[in-house]
Amino acid sequence: MIEKNAVERLMSVISECAGPVVSKGPEIHMVHWFRKGLRFHDNPALREGLQGAQTFRCVFILDPWFAGSSNVGINKWRFLLQCLEDLDRSLQKMNSRLFVVRGQPADALPKLFKEWGTTSLTFEEDPEPFGRVRDHNILTICKEMGITVVRKVSHTLYDLEQIIERNGGKAPLTYHQYQSIIASMEPPPFAEPPLSSKDVMNITTPISDDHDDKYGVPTLEELGFDTEGLLPPVWQGGESEALARLERHLERKAWVASFGRPKMTPQSLLASQTGLSPYLRFGCLSTRLFYYQLTDLYKKIKKTLPPLSLHGQLLWREFFYCAATKNTNFDKMIGNPICVQIPWDKNAEALAKWANGQTGFPWIDAIMTQLREEGWIHHLARHAVACFLTRGDLWLSWEEGMRVFEELLLDADWSVNAGMWMWLSCSSFFQQFFHYYCPVKFGRKADPTVITLKNTYPS
Repeated sequence: MIEKNAVERLMSVISECAGPVVSKGPEIHMVHWFRKGLRFHDNPALREGLQGAQTFRCVFILDPWFAGSSNVGINKWRFLLQCLEDLDRSLQKMNSRLFVVRGQPADALPKLFKEWGTTSLTFEEDPEPFGRVRDHNILTICKEMGITVVRKVSHTLYDLEQIIERNGGKAPLTYHQYQSIIASMEPPPFAEPPLSSKDVMNITTPISDDHDDKYGVPTLEELGFDTEGLLPPVWQGGESEALARLERHLERKAWVASFGRPKMTPQSLLASQTGLSPYLRFGCLSTRLFYYQLTDLYKKIKKTLPPLSLHGQLLWREFFYCAATKNTNFDKMIGNPICVQIPWDKNAEALAKWANGQTGFPWIDAIMTQLREEGWIHHLARHAVACFLTRGDLWLSWEEGMRVFEELLLDADWSVNAGMWMWLSCSSFFQQFFHYYCPVKFGRKADPTVITLKNTYPS
């Protein structure tokens, strides 16, 4: 009996010295799924998913059918691959790597989850209809597999569902109405700080010796593109380039201080080293970071909040995203409840000449040539060629122009591209929009040295 009591006292002393017993929870093996939002700054889903994780992997899925399709041009693919290479370089600084996977998400992700023992998936919420359906399917799969999901709004300034809810369950279809709704809401959340090696100090990424062969970023040639004759990129993809451009953009204090109605000059027709639109489209640059840095700079210069027009690029983008989010036919005329039904002509030859810069109007052809070679054109140049194709000259459907821009334009995403084409063709989003862009006079106004045709079009 004495021996038993002694043992009990000894165990009690050992227990007190060791402190309370802490039961460990299940291990967290996290996967972050990149789609848009190709960045490590202001990535709230990834940041939250890393909390308490033992392992993490960052994945991007390349659909091989999509890679070979004709609706995405070579410049756009090159920009995307540069974005992925930049992500991989950033991850290497965190002792990790990017996992580029081929296949359909609904097929590829469950296989990887089983192979990697994944317990948690994180991603940035996609507001567009196609993305919402894809993500719903993945959420269903994750629920069946017992995988927790963290998804956060960060591709847009506002939660678009809240805007729609405040508008009686429908998206606002005028910009003025949209402005009134967001004026009654709280300001957008601030951008979250960038992730660094400190944030993953105790988290590992299992990397195999054949990682580059299995999960490396492919080349254009490996995706089946012919790169012979491909011009050097005017726009370099990636978060690093986006942040460098943002810094240069904000250095233009005089531009910010005197901001007014944007004008087109011969110089503005060229791609700028401070241009940001492709980086916002691919999510290499956070809209919230841009929004608030612009706000802070304006307050330092003017000591006031910036005029709404200074945030116009971002707010128009949000407006079109909001209008599209629950309209699966947003990119079509037929079946689209907000689109005017117009009996457009069909002329394959005229469409091809417009798309390839062979109309015979030097101003229009120069714009379309620049678009094909560089993947970008000034926003007023976009107005000119859109007007020429639709209500101005050729009377061809805005859907045709939208598809050409989808293929060639680096910053053309589904919502904004379709919304812009409906607007400029007077199919939606306009009120008494009689402005017409003459393919001769407008070009001369932008650049007095532009060559124009004689006796072909009334001047």
